[in-house]
Amino acid sequence: MGRIRFYHRPPSTYSMKIQSLFSGTGGYKSRTFSSGKYNWKLVVYPKGNEKDNGTGFVSMYVELDCESASSTILAYLTFFIYNKKENKYFTVQDDEEKQFNALRPVHGFPQVLPLDTFNDPKNGYVFDGDDQCEFGVDVMLENFSELKEHCYVSNKNKILGGRNWMLKLYPKGLNTTYSAWLSLFLHIADDETVKTGEETYVQCDMRILDPFGCDHLTKKINQRFGNSIPTWGWHKFVSLANLEY
Repeated sequence: MGRIRFYHRPPSTYSMKIQSLFSGTGGYKSRTFSSGKYNWKLVVYPKGNEKDNGTGFVSMYVELDCESASSTILAYLTFFIYNKKENKYFTVQDDEEKQFNALRPVHGFPQVLPLDTFNDPKNGYVFDGDDQCEFGVDVMLENFSELKEHCYVSNKNKILGGRNWMLKLYPKGLNTTYSAWLSLFLHIADDETVKTGEETYVQCDMRILDPFGCDHLTKKINQRFGNSIPTWGWHKFVSLANLEY
């Protein structure tokens, strides 16, 4: 089995990068990530899931951690495979919501991308000496408008400058002044030690994906983070009136 490194790219999407290209037909399973207070894992079969009619294709799935959910969860799924040559993502998404529960905790696609297309280095899906590739998934919950918590905090991820970072989402705004907006911020993790005068320069995209097309909402961060600025983001990332629940 190859070595696996996990990080977010795009920011709203959980991704994993596989190095030392795989042999055999086994699957790769990511560490746990969070979406809408529930825990999930990305599962990838780079040689295809033969048990699910995935022979000849890359197969990709999402698995719900049932201990984090007491009832059926409805979600839209979008899977990504990064194309370095074109610097964009090949995407597959389902226009129908999937029902996740204890009896059916896994959903996905057995036939995402043909292996002959994926394996040809000239197509850009395997790169850096033909021993790396990148997969991702976005899990969008249908009941966003029913989220009850004031703030949702992502898992810590060491994705920028060797530091741990977190995303903080306020579905109904940071405070009453911004109650008509969704607020979104990138934070240095609270337990990170930042020396006086030490800074990390960050360039990244913050994105809310359109589950039905390509009309994604993206804003860019171009900022130095440190003791004086441990967080950066938007009180008014998007108007709630513009979100379709």
